[in-house]
Amino acid sequence: MSNGSAKLHSPKAGKTVKGLSDKAIAWLFVGPTVFLLLAINIFPLLWTVYLSFTNYKANRPNREIKYIGFRNYERILNDADIWLNMQATAHFLIWTIVLQVLIGFTLAWLINKKFRGNDLWTTIIVLPMMLSPAVVGNFWTFFYQPQIGLFNYVVSFFTGVDPSSFEMLGSVSLAPWAIVIVDTWMWTPFVMLICLAGLRSIPDYIYEAAEIDRASKWRQFWTITVPMVLPFLMLAVLFRGIENFKMFDLVVQLTGGGPGSTTELASINLKREAFEKWRTGYSSAFAIILFVTVFGLASIYVKALNKVKNR
Repeated sequence: MSNGSAKLHSPKAGKTVKGLSDKAIAWLFVGPTVFLLLAINIFPLLWTVYLSFTNYKANRPNREIKYIGFRNYERILNDADIWLNMQATAHFLIWTIVLQVLIGFTLAWLINKKFRGNDLWTTIIVLPMMLSPAVVGNFWTFFYQPQIGLFNYVVSFFTGVDPSSFEMLGSVSLAPWAIVIVDTWMWTPFVMLICLAGLRSIPDYIYEAAEIDRASKWRQFWTITVPMVLPFLMLAVLFRGIENFKMFDLVVQLTGGGPGSTTELASINLKREAFEKWRTGYSSAFAIILFVTVFGLASIYVKALNKVKNR
């Protein structure tokens, strides 16, 4: 056989195409995408960090940009209104996660039981998370109306209170709970699906062995179900925590941050500073603070999640 034929059938011949190795070909296809993703994500972040140390205003692009050091960060950390926004964000974040985990896990546990119409009820339950937040916000705005809204009449039926005597979105004390209710209604199905995946990943033989050992249903729940579903629950909390920390569109549709600044979350305040007051340098510093906060908390939480998974 000729040398050319031997070279054609050699193992090394399949790993090169016109002098390029498989790794080089892979990077040739993947490289532009990786570069584009880095450019889209890294460059805006670095530009935001740079602007956070300046007095730049986007509505005055020809104004000379002055370096002012950490002045923006100092003003933010010493601003009482910012801390009120963070308090409103924490209230919204904590209560939505607690309610969504409790209700979502309960629904997943019920759906996991084999009964007639199981698939139909699962589909009905997940419908809210398929809707746009703007649509959900408009829908619940009418739902909360004192005169024509159904919500007040439902509350009146159980409490006997005049439905026109209170307004969910216009009350300082009720408005924060109004957005908690809507977000819980919309995103509890997401938590339910993650918990359902965790429940269905538990092998049946574990429960069979527990029944042989005469373990009660209550003991099986706390020693088998909860520990094995816990990583899935923690994953759901991570996803919902990150999303709710930057919640914007749903709250804007419902309350616009009002009444007053009762429901003005950190993301809404950031938008107003950046695109209404045009304090670009100041808002950039605020964005970096929020980013570091979320990134730091998420990193700590992921470490805890990995410990739970590796137990």
